[in-house]
Amino acid sequence: MFFNINILSLMLGFFFANILSTIPAQTGEWNIMSGAVIVTFNELLNKVVYKKSNIDKVVIISLINNIKIGIIYGLFVDAFKLGS
Repeated sequence: MFFNINILSLMLGFFFANILSTIPAQTGEWNIMSGAVIVTFNELLNKVVYKKSNIDKVVIISLINNIKIGIIYGLFVDAFKLGS
């Protein structure tokens, strides 16, 4: 069961990456702003995930980390789509 939830959270992050990369880029003016928001969100999640006092909340932190990994993976896939 835990493996299924991890895969779902990874795909949820991939879906969020598609939303974050397509909706603000419609005008072409929000690319820098959306990139800054994504990097800030990623760094805040890193602060939460790798804090030492959160040892007892392993499942929730693992899900948040999988969503973060999915977002990064989705942005790489979009970058490869634009490069080809």
